[in-house]
Amino acid sequence: MAGRLTATEGDATVSAYEPLDLAAVEGYLDGRPAWRSLLPDGPLTVTEVGDGNLNLVFIVRSAAEPERSGLVLKQSLPWVRVFGAGWPLTVERAVHEAHAYERYGAFEHETLPAYHGFDAEQYALAIEDLSGLRVWRAALNDGEIHPGAAAALGRFVARLAFWTSDVGTPAEERKRQQAAAINPELCRITEDLVFTQPYFEHEHNHHAPALDGLVQEVRADARLREEVSVLKHAFLTRGEALIHGDLHTGSVMVGGGRTAVIDPEFAFYGPVAFDLGALWANAAIAFVRADRLDRPAAFREHVAAILPDSWAAFTDELRRLWPSRVDRSLDDAFRERWTASIARDAIGFAGVKAMRRMIGFAHVSDIETLDEPRRSSAAGAVIAIARRLIRERDALATPAAAWQVVVAETAAPTRGLAF
Repeated sequence: MAGRLTATEGDATVSAYEPLDLAAVEGYLDGRPAWRSLLPDGPLTVTEVGDGNLNLVFIVRSAAEPERSGLVLKQSLPWVRVFGAGWPLTVERAVHEAHAYERYGAFEHETLPAYHGFDAEQYALAIEDLSGLRVWRAALNDGEIHPGAAAALGRFVARLAFWTSDVGTPAEERKRQQAAAINPELCRITEDLVFTQPYFEHEHNHHAPALDGLVQEVRADARLREEVSVLKHAFLTRGEALIHGDLHTGSVMVGGGRTAVIDPEFAFYGPVAFDLGALWANAAIAFVRADRLDRPAAFREHVAAILPDSWAAFTDELRRLWPSRVDRSLDDAFRERWTASIARDAIGFAGVKAMRRMIGFAHVSDIETLDEPRRSSAAGAVIAIARRLIRERDALATPAAAWQVVVAETAAPTRGLAF
């Protein structure tokens, strides 16, 4: 392996943990017969594909049958990769990802990859090889149309909202599950990178120089910061359901009519609207990219349908499940009020998720792969969209009204740019 580490978990020391490397994976699997048996006998090929900030990800396949689907190993690292040991991070997050797969697997059979288990000593998970699918962000960047993906995600969020909340789980059991799913360190990442740092000068933030004036205007907007604080408080306190916590287009795989949700390591009991907001933010970003590249009308219509399709699927699935609720006092009238509040909050969460991708840490390839001046023009449009979604979410109230903001600000001349 790549050198033994001592990882600290609270007051405990996990001295057996070692980060894997390419040379170590085959031997590692030989020591885990249940996982090795999922692959053909004989030599294996190992490819590292992890391009995120937090983990090692390896695809393992038979050397004799490379076309055959293999196995994916995902292991937590004790730091954020882009900073190395300069940004330490607990490996315990892999426990939360494993817990999420196990909990979701009890009721969600449409969108999850096959989950093969968790090695608690090495903080590694084994899941289905999804190499035949593409990351949805990359597919959208290339102008691909994948019908049904948005609706599948809407149903996924609805099932989480129902089955992991007090609606679908007896109250005492739900509280026990919530206690087991507390995920403080990754929640802190979201609290800092999404709700706090973008609105102040911070070393993690960056943006194109052409956006300087616009970014200063955002950070000077006291009303905007007030609304962000309200949204942050909801994220901190509203433990409605075991949400995915990072449901952007980079956490979704698509292809061949299939949609698969991956990477639930940020899962915790939080506001249902946050998952929808993350999806809608990325739909808005993809729509701005499609406009700046003058993509064909059929593709732009496909992107524009992500928000309404996901919302319709969410509300339809919630209504379908409602007769199975465990608390009969939560009646249909409550459901309608709850979904209305989810819509309003999802609009605001979409705003903060979009804003951080433009002026905070960890930007997105949708915008970053554009050339200038389209890159800054697109980023400026997303900032304008995000600002309105945050400030006007109560007045907008509905996903349809929110999408009209996306369309209008995408078409409007981008102000405040300095080239």
